[in-house]
Amino acid sequence: MKLKEIMTPSPSFAQPTDTLSRVAEMMQQEDVGAIPVLENDRLVGIITDRDITVKAVAAGEDPKQALVSDYMATELVTGRPDMNEREALELMGREQIRRLPVVENGRLVGMVAMADFALETDDEDEVEETLEEISQPAR
Repeated sequence: MKLKEIMTPSPSFAQPTDTLSRVAEMMQQEDVGAIPVLENDRLVGIITDRDITVKAVAAGEDPKQALVSDYMATELVTGRPDMNEREALELMGREQIRRLPVVENGRLVGMVAMADFALETDDEDEVEETLEEISQPAR
């Protein structure tokens, strides 16, 4: 199965100048834990619920004032729509990530999360192995 068959197409996105509060509201509405960040239609980052709570709120930042650009991850790991699920799972395990932006010609076309694989794949062992790799302490 290819990522284009599993991914959530055209996901909601934030801009670097959005506040963390606005992004948290988006996460609540979309029932997701990560929002891609676009600038001029290009993927420039990703912000997670953990970035907001652990990096910003726990440090005493006001989420209504703090900007996405100050807390988003900018070293991105991405997939391609034609990437097969095994390649994507191996990449996610190796990089210890639970969510993978899907990019084509430099543009975000979708998002795929571990939960998507769990629902769609025939290879449950591969999903379990990837989850174990992701859950290991950072290397």
